[in-house]
Amino acid sequence: MSRVYNFSAGPAVLPEEVLQEAAAEMMDYKGSGMSVMEMSHRSKWFDDIIKDAEKDLRELMNIPDNYKVLFLQGGASQFFAEVPMNLMKNKKAGYIITGQWAKKAFAEAKIYGDAVELASSADETFSYIPDCSDLPITDDMDYVYICENNTIYGTKYKKLPNTKGKNLVADVSSCFLSEPVDVSKYAVIYGGVQKNVGPAGVVIAIIREDLITDDCLPGTPTMLKWKTQADNDSLYNTPPCYGIYICGKVFKWLKKMGGLSVMKERNEEKAKILYDFLDQSKLFKGTVRKEDRSLMNVPFVTGDAELDAKFVKEATAAGFVNIKGHRTVGGMRASIYNAMPKEGVEKLVEFMKKFEEENA
Repeated sequence: MSRVYNFSAGPAVLPEEVLQEAAAEMMDYKGSGMSVMEMSHRSKWFDDIIKDAEKDLRELMNIPDNYKVLFLQGGASQFFAEVPMNLMKNKKAGYIITGQWAKKAFAEAKIYGDAVELASSADETFSYIPDCSDLPITDDMDYVYICENNTIYGTKYKKLPNTKGKNLVADVSSCFLSEPVDVSKYAVIYGGVQKNVGPAGVVIAIIREDLITDDCLPGTPTMLKWKTQADNDSLYNTPPCYGIYICGKVFKWLKKMGGLSVMKERNEEKAKILYDFLDQSKLFKGTVRKEDRSLMNVPFVTGDAELDAKFVKEATAAGFVNIKGHRTVGGMRASIYNAMPKEGVEKLVEFMKKFEEENA
């Protein structure tokens, strides 16, 4: 069985090296006589795994000492509620709506307080990032919220919003570890790992320590209080052990590859191959404003739904899988995360050229 080129938006492609290592350790992790799937989260083995993972992530991202790293469950969607539960002291927050996930986070925040739409790109099907240089932020807002890379629509903030001194909360699920980041510019960075870091089931949250308090909204479940998790080093209850173990292996792979600045160069190179083709193609076209294009998720269309469906079918048969666009947008989308090799993008472009010649 040969491996396909998996362009899925998530759960997504993982480094082959990581999968091979995990396979080799599946029955017996480092002489323990058992799989990581079977071991206690209170064991010395797992304690080393989670501590090592945190250490490597801190090094990769240069995370300052006054930030906690939490490995949690519930995915980014559960975090949509955790953010207001833990941060809405004045019961007011600003949201910038750039796609489906920001929209869902905004809807969730409205349950807990006054969530205000500061800006939106809904008027053009989220195909751009709105101007965030002078947002209508008020003094009583607890935080400003963004989804930094929009998986479905293929947009990415190239410059963070001017939050006028308010705490910035960012969902980075689909651009996590794709490039260097200045953690100190954020109050909270979090993301589901199933796009660029590991298997589904883990959310990683990097939270400034002064925001981790007992002062949560009334009714906040014990499990969803960040202080509960921080005080227990993400081990208040059984965490998603195997997922954390794989994330730890991906962190080691990233360090071995040269770190996040090298990943950014690689990702820019891959994205350029695909975007350059789309820009000159007579059949395919990208759907995003050039200055706001994501390096991770590249949506494109032919302009004809039947032709789109034909392309998806033929691409799948040729070994380019999960290339169909999100149901809310249609068309196609190639997600080209860290673990997608350059060769995969080159082969996809070759296939697109051939398809264009045959269907022009």
